Amino acid sequence: MSKRDYYEVLGVDKGAAERDIKKAYKKLAMKYHPDRTQGDKALEEKFKEIQEAYEVLTDSQKRAAYDQYGHAGVDPNRSGFGGGGAGADFGDIFGDVFGDIFGGGGRGGRQSRARQGADLRYNLELTLEEAVRGKDVEIRVPTLVGCDVCDGSGAKKGTKPTTCPTCHGNGQVQMRQGFFAVQQTCPTCSGRGKIISDPCNACHGQGRVEKTKTLSVKVPAGVDTGDRIRLSGEGEAGENGAPPGDLYVQVHVREHKIFTRDGSNLYCEVPLSFTAAALGGELDVPTLDGKVKLKINPETQTGRMFRLRGKGVKSVRGGAVGDLMCKVVVETPVNLSSKQKALLEEFQASMGEGKQAAKHRPKEHGFFDGVKKFFDDWTN
Repeated sequence: MSKRDYYEVLGVDKGAAERDIKKAYKKLAMKYHPDRTQGDKALEEKFKEIQEAYEVLTDSQKRAAYDQYGHAGVDPNRSGFGGGGAGADFGDIFGDVFGDIFGGGGRGGRQSRARQGADLRYNLELTLEEAVRGKDVEIRVPTLVGCDVCDGSGAKKGTKPTTCPTCHGNGQVQMRQGFFAVQQTCPTCSGRGKIISDPCNACHGQGRVEKTKTLSVKVPAGVDTGDRIRLSGEGEAGENGAPPGDLYVQVHVREHKIFTRDGSNLYCEVPLSFTAAALGGELDVPTLDGKVKLKINPETQTGRMFRLRGKGVKSVRGGAVGDLMCKVVVETPVNLSSKQKALLEEFQASMGEGKQAAKHRPKEHGFFDGVKKFFDDWTN
């Protein structure tokens, strides 16, 4: 007998989102679950079909195989994906869908599991030079580590935790509410599955103690603000001997007095004297490797950008070394003496007026000619 299309079984479209599939399954499961159908074999088979469709369509890998190959793609005898729910336990899958309503656990709650330790974050501030070149730094991190006295068990040395008599080591107890089987955290052992009758004096039965660890962190060259360095297993110790979490070192590069970084390029502003801008010359420009000479062409305007190739940064992600972009800013002379002011007035007069002056200041005269034309057009 050929199987029905799984989407048809659940009454959803092929492109349905997972939340819509779960919603459709909940509605059908409440109607056809064996606790409600009172041993009707036909309806029980229908529920198995619904359950099988749900298992496949909520598993991204199985669903992709089904969409491409149909039932053959999820047939345990013909593929590596595993079959549907014909041989699965009703309570497991039913609990997966409804467990979140009552705080139950589905399959995850049927067995006591020690929780992995929490991940930690450490904010590391670096100068631009340190970030570009890389360095080894030592950091101090307050965390929870496994208790050495009891080896993380929480029990006094020479004793062992005993299996919880209420949940028999499962960490959860099951209660029935109508046709629902509700999983709840065991109130006796708080979900651990073990009872500590004689707690360790050092950690007071927690299996973990507070400690500040000193760690060496190798900062690779080229890191930037927002990059993270992962130290595996350096987070908090897990409960009941479970694996520790990880430590993530979050990089923040302090603002630099001269340079601004954008990816692999560096940017800086270089002040340029009035005379050097007009006559040209050379400037000493700072780089991360020392000073270099920058040639300034005569009649250089403020805002002009000069590129120094290969004087930027090599990113931690690879690629070529970036460039240093130097923006020149013409500096207006200040604190002038009477003689200097007189010389500038003489210079100003030497440039003439009208068309003669426009030859020396084309942008200025072009701007005001445009303004005059704008108002002439506006008034006519």
